[in-house]
Amino acid sequence: MTVGLKQKILAAVQDDLQRIERELAGNLNPHFDLVSRVAGHILFAGGKRLRPLLMVLCARLCGYSGDRDARFATIFEYLHAATLLHDDLVDGSEMRRGKTVANQVWDNPTAVLTGDFLLARGLSIAADTGLCEVIETIAGITENMSQGEIRQLEKKGDITLTEEEYLEVIRCKTAVLFQGACRTGALVAGAEPIRVTALNDYGHHLGLAFQMADDLLDYTQDLATMGKHAGADLREGKLTLPLIHALSRSSDADRERMLAVLKNPDFGADEFEGLVDCLEKYGGIAYTREQAAAHIQAAKAVLRPFDNHPTRKLLMDIADYALVRKA
Repeated sequence: MTVGLKQKILAAVQDDLQRIERELAGNLNPHFDLVSRVAGHILFAGGKRLRPLLMVLCARLCGYSGDRDARFATIFEYLHAATLLHDDLVDGSEMRRGKTVANQVWDNPTAVLTGDFLLARGLSIAADTGLCEVIETIAGITENMSQGEIRQLEKKGDITLTEEEYLEVIRCKTAVLFQGACRTGALVAGAEPIRVTALNDYGHHLGLAFQMADDLLDYTQDLATMGKHAGADLREGKLTLPLIHALSRSSDADRERMLAVLKNPDFGADEFEGLVDCLEKYGGIAYTREQAAAHIQAAKAVLRPFDNHPTRKLLMDIADYALVRKA
C-alpha cells in the first residue's frame, strides 16, 4: 500500500517537482560558488520537496493560474534546508539524508552562514510576491522555528518534558513550515479568508502528524532507509512522544532502564532494543501512532469545502502517506 500510494502521488506531481527543482537550482546559481556548493549539499541530497509541493498544490486548489508558483514555493525548501544546517551543528549530528553533515564537510562558520543566506533568500523571494501577508507569514515561520530550536535545546535530556511541551516544540520546529506553505499557496492565489484558514489548518495538522511519524521512525528504521542512524534523536538527548508517553506509564524498574539509555549517548544495540521493547510494552509507539492518525483525519476534514477538486484528493493522499511512509 505504501509503495503504491507513493508512486501514485509522484506520478501526479512529476511536472511540479521538476519545475521546483529548476527553480531551486536557478535561484542559487547567481550567488557565491561556496554558498551554492554548501547549500546544494543538503538541498540536492534527496529531499522530498514536500513543503514547496504543498504550496504549489494549495495555490492550484484555490485557482492560481500564474507561472510563478514554483519560484515562490522554493521559499519553503530554503527555510527547511537552513534549519537543517543549523540543527545539525547544534545537535552535533553526523549524518543527514545519508551524507556527512555540511559542517563536517566544510566547517561550522560556513554551515551557519550558508543557513543564514538561505533564510534571507527565502525572505527575498517572499517579498517578490508583493503580498504583505506572505512576508508576515515567512517572518513568523523563521521566528517560530528559532523559538522551537531554543526550547528543544533548553529541554535537551530533560526527563520531565511533558507531552504539551513536546507538542509546542514540534509545532514551532515542523508544523509552522507546513502551515506556512499551505497558507502561502492560498494567499498567492487570492483565496477568500475561509479557504486560507482551511489550508492553514490542513498544514498545521499535517505538520504535527508528519513529525510524530518521523519520531516513530527514529525507533524503527535504519540508516539505509532514513539517511541517519536509528536512535539518533535519543543519542542527542531529545525526548519525543513515544518515550514521553512510555515513561509516564512505566514501572520504576523499567523507567530506570529507559533513562539509563537516554543518559548514555554511546548505548549499544542491545540496550536500544530493550528500550524499544519498553516503548512497545507501555504503549508509547501505539499512542504516538494514534495521535498522528488523529491529526491526519483532522487535516483531511478541513479540506471538505473544496468539494471534489482533483487537487483536494491529492492532498488527502499526501496526508495518508505522511502517516505510513518509511522514510
